[in-house]
Amino acid sequence: MSVLLYPNPTKDAGLTVTRQAAALLRRAGVPLLALQGEAQALSGLDVTFLPQAEAFRTADLILTVGGDGTLLRAAPNCVQAGKPVLGVNLGRTGFLATCEVEEMPEKLARLAAGDFALAPRSLLCAAAPEHGWQGLALNDVAVFGVSRLHPMDYAVFCDGIPVSRFRSDGLIVATPTGSTAYSFSAGGPILDAAAQAMVLTPVCPHGGRKAPLVLAAQRRLTILAESENRTDVTACTDSQNPCRLPPGARIEVTVAPQKLQLVSFGSADQFRAIENKLMRR
Repeated sequence: MSVLLYPNPTKDAGLTVTRQAAALLRRAGVPLLALQGEAQALSGLDVTFLPQAEAFRTADLILTVGGDGTLLRAAPNCVQAGKPVLGVNLGRTGFLATCEVEEMPEKLARLAAGDFALAPRSLLCAAAPEHGWQGLALNDVAVFGVSRLHPMDYAVFCDGIPVSRFRSDGLIVATPTGSTAYSFSAGGPILDAAAQAMVLTPVCPHGGRKAPLVLAAQRRLTILAESENRTDVTACTDSQNPCRLPPGARIEVTVAPQKLQLVSFGSADQFRAIENKLMRR
């Protein structure tokens, strides 16, 4: 089994933790890969450096070193290559990057021995076909006004049927995985990561509290940024891949056919993270 090292130099200063992980994996006999751009930073290690597409295609598993954001940046390439991912957490939360630095000796030994499971996580596919934009989200699709100076009006349709209208700062459509992220901060519910669903959460709705909507995975959600809005809106997936859209634009959101495989060392990983990293803050 070969492992692709995918570090975040901003989080991992000098790639110190990445080097620690590399040493642990090499001692366990695991071949290591890295992106060509890391050749200088990881010099002196027994690592094969490859172009990005080839590295993801060649590796059996991806190890991100940073935080949840680092794993989110790697996720589209992992999905495209069909490769599982484990994240070493150097960030503040670590809902996705579930291996803490102090856990590396134990968990990377288990990884090398094949003593782990794969937890499939649902993804969202977002698209604005009339504007040539699309994206894939592990956490959420967010739509918000460009200026943020006044609320925007949105109409929401489920399978073509009107569901609700929102005057709000924005809307979030989250996966079960992403229900503990931006959606939760905006008042959305926490979903079991294994649930087949998505949740629509308004951000700072005006005119009274609007309850989030939990929708079945087979639904097609359409968000219409109403033509009366005074400014454009921005749509993005996992806080990446932003697209500026004019009033009257439509964003289609569905559950993607593919899934991301997260490396898991216990069936209760999500609930342990909720208890230790969210409820005890």
